[in-house]
Amino acid sequence: MLDANLKGQLQNYLGRVTLPVEITASLDASPKSAEMREFLEEIVSLSPLLSLSLDGTAERRPSFRIARAGTAMRVEFACLPLGHEFTSLVLALLQAGGHPPKVDEETIARIEALAQDLSFEVYVSLSCHNCPDVVQAVNLMAVLNPRVKALTIDGALFQSEVEARQVLAVPAIYLNGEFLGSGRMEVGELLAKVDTGSAERDAKRLAAKAPYDMLVVGGGPAGAAAAIYAARKGIRTGLIAERFGGQTLDTLAIENFISVPETEGPKFAAALEQHVRVYDVDIMNLQRAVDLIPASESGELHEVRLANGASLFARSVVLSTGARWREVNVPGEREYRNRGVAYCPHCDGPLFKGKRVAVIGGGNSGVEAAIDLAGVVAHVTVLEFLPTLKADAVLVRKLESLPNVTVITNARTTAITGDGQRVNGLDYQDRESGDDRHLDLAGVFVQIGLIPNTEWLRGVVELSPYGEIEVDRKGASSVPGVYAAGDVTTVPYKQIVIAVGEGAKAALGAFDHLIRSSAPAAVESIAVSEA
Repeated sequence: MLDANLKGQLQNYLGRVTLPVEITASLDASPKSAEMREFLEEIVSLSPLLSLSLDGTAERRPSFRIARAGTAMRVEFACLPLGHEFTSLVLALLQAGGHPPKVDEETIARIEALAQDLSFEVYVSLSCHNCPDVVQAVNLMAVLNPRVKALTIDGALFQSEVEARQVLAVPAIYLNGEFLGSGRMEVGELLAKVDTGSAERDAKRLAAKAPYDMLVVGGGPAGAAAAIYAARKGIRTGLIAERFGGQTLDTLAIENFISVPETEGPKFAAALEQHVRVYDVDIMNLQRAVDLIPASESGELHEVRLANGASLFARSVVLSTGARWREVNVPGEREYRNRGVAYCPHCDGPLFKGKRVAVIGGGNSGVEAAIDLAGVVAHVTVLEFLPTLKADAVLVRKLESLPNVTVITNARTTAITGDGQRVNGLDYQDRESGDDRHLDLAGVFVQIGLIPNTEWLRGVVELSPYGEIEVDRKGASSVPGVYAAGDVTTVPYKQIVIAVGEGAKAALGAFDHLIRSSAPAAVESIAVSEA
């Protein structure tokens, strides 16, 4: 099942295994079980420290368990972990075999200190690029703590189970049989959910930090660039992020970042963080800013308040909090989110195989989503508010060539309907005739653009009518010493390459502000006259 090149790479990785690893498979007479057996036999043939037993007693079949020999470790896969999950399998084998994980000592200590029994079940689709982060996080916890069990379940393989639990978005995470959450999560986010004292400890640790020369709020491309440019000036730099990487973590393919012909969003985000960590930047991930108290004219520090109650202080601030998916804001959207209402066609599309779905939005993202879904679902209906689709002509031509796609223009979505458990349709109004109409559907994918994350800044900095931060040519906001960059600002064209440039510009602008605001009056007057 593995080609020669992949086998060679895997054998090289498995050379890092130093302890015996046992794989126990639970199979039946199905073709998928035969595939799994062949797959596992190939895996164990690549290392003398791996062994395979076919006498597993797990209820889900086919499935297999990975354990360090002589331990109660429970890392299980009820799937054939190819596609995006192949890396999850390799990491599980390496970590079970004694190879140290690439996480900090504090995280390891927090995992090892968990004192309760935790049984994770993660439903995935093998095409989901957000799922591996969750799978790898729970697997790591199971490797490090015997009280943690981790099970990955392919939703397409165990369709009846998915139907029974109403899983309509992946990754879907269950803890001890109860729904815990859905969507991309790193190990720190999962620990915060199960380690109840972590928020209080974080607040105390952050509140004790000394003031920064520049504090960057946001960890996407703009924030990463700003932090790098600030740190290169030799000033004390901090960066807080709700999740490092921002929107790029939810992007499948990136093909327009100059000098990088093609990459995936999570890989790009990891590269951003790796680059920032080259410099002396204090990264504070999984922290949400909730308020900004600007410095007074007397030269006091700016204060950024966090959701956990801590405050950070800085002489200058760069705001790069990005944007999020725009909602339709109709009845049923929030009620049925992750129960038929979805925002990521790559992640959740396979859960609607053979069913009828709709895409709201006729721009590039909406048409690309419809093209992607058309290869998986029975039928796609694209609804566009305007008289014509807004997507690029090449995308529209591709869409029109697909036999299982219907386009409805001049359509105002008025409600997403359901049976109390999941989506069953969509109501819309024909804007030409005024007629109200209904579509029977199993899912609705919302693709109508982005909304800036600036609710916490209203009344503090000047915002545009669309909620974007107004900035000048140097990235300065309406508040002296507060700069902004990226999708959160009024700068047009929301592109990664533009966000990176704007982040660098904002940091340089903020640094220039620091120089001028700290210079003696005579020197400053000379600098101004020469500018």
